[in-house]
Amino acid sequence: QVQLVESGGGSVQAGGSLRLSCAASGRPVWSSAMGWFRQAPGKEREFAAAINRNGRSTYYADSVKGRFTISRDNAKNTVYLQMNSLKPEDTAVYYCAAGAQAMGVIPGAYDYWGQGTQVTVSS
Repeated sequence: QVQLVESGGGSVQAGGSLRLSCAASGRPVWSSAMGWFRQAPGKEREFAAAINRNGRSTYYADSVKGRFTISRDNAKNTVYLQMNSLKPEDTAVYYCAAGAQAMGVIPGAYDYWGQGTQVTVSS
């Protein structure tokens, strides 16, 4: 069993930055790919970014490519999402996910989920 706890969300103005963290406990996360998803009110959960087991490969949704950076520190059992040049359309609850065999872009690829952290971007 893996427990994931996100932190770092908040409210920023457009053009600002936030850094999300996802701390894992219960089992080392270095054994799985991890990802970040987001869900805006009234919309389905959507993929944002993923990183493979050793952190050498990453993948991004087109909507965040060039602005978001996913990274991981396996020694700290933590995954990060650096978000720059934020836009109002980035407003959503952001979820950390773990347990995938490979970088996945659908929620079903992951076994474990955090509770989410709210990100609000104002214009």
